[in-house]
Amino acid sequence: MRGHAQREQGQEDGHGQEHGHRHDHHGHDTCGGHGAGDVVERAERLCQTRGLQFTRLRRDVLAAVAAEHKPLGAYDIAERMSAPGRRVAAVSVYRALDFLTEQGFVHRISSRNAFVSCGHDHGEGAGLVFLICRTCGGIDEMTAPAVESALDQTLAGAGFTPTSRILEVEGECGACRGRGDAGENA
Repeated sequence: MRGHAQREQGQEDGHGQEHGHRHDHHGHDTCGGHGAGDVVERAERLCQTRGLQFTRLRRDVLAAVAAEHKPLGAYDIAERMSAPGRRVAAVSVYRALDFLTEQGFVHRISSRNAFVSCGHDHGEGAGLVFLICRTCGGIDEMTAPAVESALDQTLAGAGFTPTSRILEVEGECGACRGRGDAGENA
């Protein structure tokens, strides 16, 4: 799994609480650790190979999402990209996000209406599973072949052709659950 909502030791969790674990490298062997620069360089290479324009706006939006390591909405991205006297419009960010999503450089987390970067290739049509921790806000990404196979059978039986195969599962990550169990036993 690759943790898009990675947090360094000692960073706040968004609720003023310190968050003492990271969401990355939990067994998803195709991901590896990708910094914002790596993600942007990969996207640039792939766009060149695919004959697509990787405009400055698309590059900047991807860099903003990849640098944050947590889900960001379009308005958050626009705010991060804006400078005094130079405001970036959210509609422009949405257009860039549409392109980046279509190319697989970012994923949309529907339940959060937010986006996370993806620094690797899942392959055409791969189903993704996002594990969303309600306690710390961490989001880990993985593929699950057994789930994909069962979903394929269900979809075929229903005669349904999906345009997107992203599953979001909310709950509590192992580290937060472990911290809760430790607190109960104290």
